Amino acid sequence: QVHLVESGGGLVQAGGSLRLSCAASGRTFRTYAMGWFRQAPGKEREFVARITWSGGGIYYSDSVKGRFTISVDDAKNTVYLQMNSLKPEDTAVYYCAADTSSTLIGFYYQSKYDYWGQGTQVTVSS
Repeated sequence: QVHLVESGGGLVQAGGSLRLSCAASGRTFRTYAMGWFRQAPGKEREFVARITWSGGGIYYSDSVKGRFTISVDDAKNTVYLQMNSLKPEDTAVYYCAADTSSTLIGFYYQSKYDYWGQGTQVTVSS
């Protein structure tokens, strides 16, 4: 079992920044990559970013590319999402997720990921 805990969410003005953290514990050796997803009220959960524990295999959704940066600290079993130039449309609950497979097929789908955190709220005011 892998346990994921997100932190770092909060309220920020448009144009501001936040850094989310996701601490992984348990059988983390079984996981190959980590992803961030988000879900806004009334919308489907959507892919945000993905990275492998080695720091490679980085992908972003078009909506956050150039503004968000995903990174890992393998020694701390922690994944980060640095969010800059935040917009009101970035308001959502942000979830981290763990993928135990090394394949890339469908990496932007929720079903690709085996373990999920409880989420952290990010609210961007205009």
